[in-house]
Amino acid sequence: MKRIKKSGLLIGLIAIVLVVGYFAFNAADAASTTQKATATSSTSSSTVAKVVKTVDWTQSSEKKAYPDLTKYPKAWLDVNIAKQRVYIRDGANHNQVLYTMYCSTGKNNATPRGTYHIQAERGPHFYNASEKEGANYYVSWKNHGEYLFHTVPVDANGNYIKSIADNIGHKASSHGCVQLTIPDAKWVYENVPYGMKVVVH
Repeated sequence: MKRIKKSGLLIGLIAIVLVVGYFAFNAADAASTTQKATATSSTSSSTVAKVVKTVDWTQSSEKKAYPDLTKYPKAWLDVNIAKQRVYIRDGANHNQVLYTMYCSTGKNNATPRGTYHIQAERGPHFYNASEKEGANYYVSWKNHGEYLFHTVPVDANGNYIKSIADNIGHKASSHGCVQLTIPDAKWVYENVPYGMKVVVH
């Protein structure tokens, strides 16, 4: 009788251990699955956030202040067509990036690649009747007024053309010039000196 009671007690203890172990295992597995799902969701959200980021062409490209070019006499402009970016680089410090600007270059490879220098032609506004487009704050870098840095385009009334402006930082949409956000173009117009090197690639 005692042997039967001991056997029954032992079986009961084993059953309890098995039940507790089963529930503990399932709880841990569920927590792990939830963590994986949360991590995947977070990764997906951050990836989506990076992809859908829009560029406000009415604002400067970066929140920080533009560089003081008097402190960087060897600064130059690096126009990266693939990335649709203009980098202001310090030639005296391993070409460190001082500032990054969103841009839109020429569609169908209309922006000439090579090394150029800022030319004398610059002004607050131009309008090309044959193209039915103009822009503000232009600065020439090739062919004395043909290839320019300037704002996103404007129509005959001076209104910015939003459908083209929205391409800034995303895809090439100009006739060959390098379009910039309004504040970025204004800064280039007011601060980039004659003779500064421009590399387009």
